[in-house]
Amino acid sequence: MKRVAYYKGCSLEGLAVEYDRSTRIVCEAFGIELVEIPDWNCCGSTPAHSYDPLLSAALAGRNLAIAADNGCDMVMTPCPGCLKSLKGAQETCEDPQQRKAFVDLVGKDVDGLKTVSLLQLLYEEVGAEALQKAVQRPLTGHVLIPYYGCLLTRPAQKARFDDPENPISMDRLIEATGATAPDFPYKTECCGATYGVTRNDFVGRLGGRILDMAARLGGEAIVVACPLCQQNLDMRQKQINKYYKSAFNLPVPYISQIIGLALGIDPKVLGLNKLCVSPRVLLEDRTQPDQEAQRVGAAVKPGPNQPGGIAGGESIQPS
Repeated sequence: MKRVAYYKGCSLEGLAVEYDRSTRIVCEAFGIELVEIPDWNCCGSTPAHSYDPLLSAALAGRNLAIAADNGCDMVMTPCPGCLKSLKGAQETCEDPQQRKAFVDLVGKDVDGLKTVSLLQLLYEEVGAEALQKAVQRPLTGHVLIPYYGCLLTRPAQKARFDDPENPISMDRLIEATGATAPDFPYKTECCGATYGVTRNDFVGRLGGRILDMAARLGGEAIVVACPLCQQNLDMRQKQINKYYKSAFNLPVPYISQIIGLALGIDPKVLGLNKLCVSPRVLLEDRTQPDQEAQRVGAAVKPGPNQPGGIAGGESIQPS
């Protein structure tokens, strides 16, 4: 099995526990041994960087140093925010003016480690072709919207993965499960990020545009690879509906949960029951031609997920 150091970060111990669970299950299914970094600490996220950039780099760098001590040359984290911090630590270590101070704090350099997201790990180390061959429960007939968020592939010089403006890695993995992944124009737009508490109107407006466009494309679910994006679009979907007087009812599963479903893994084991918006629609078997024909016919008529207006000129006015 390929050994990969696993930095799950704080979110996957709390609100995103289902992301952690499905990540471990899917990686194991493809022969990837996730070695959780022992005694890992918070990466510092945005607050630490705002207070002291060197301290922030050292917080994240400590995790990289432990991973290296455990004989791993690759570190994976499912959270784009954590990934940004880990890559920032490596960048600081490579800076001639900061390297000595960084190494003094961390105890060693972290050169040579490759840091990747779960999406990058699955796309590059497993691949769409291998996933397609492993599918046990095809998601044929389902329309799943790939949403990357604003951080997963950007900034390009740090991410070094996929296209920063029009990524396709998640699209290809979704298609490998048998589902349809429409070309989503808002795939890298911001969902409101951490403003969900202090300025929930930001999440209402930005999240509403994403949900509306997904519905316009016939999407039955929005697939994500970021805990914060998932929370803003799923947990706050009722808030968005109230803000826009809309009726969105789109489940927001993680890419690991979608892949797990296609592999035939029990939905409850994958943590799909923890989603705020019911993912029941994803469990429908659309592989029978007559069922698919009925679905296509029904899709012509506007449904509850297609109130319209937000993406197309903001004609729905917030309350």
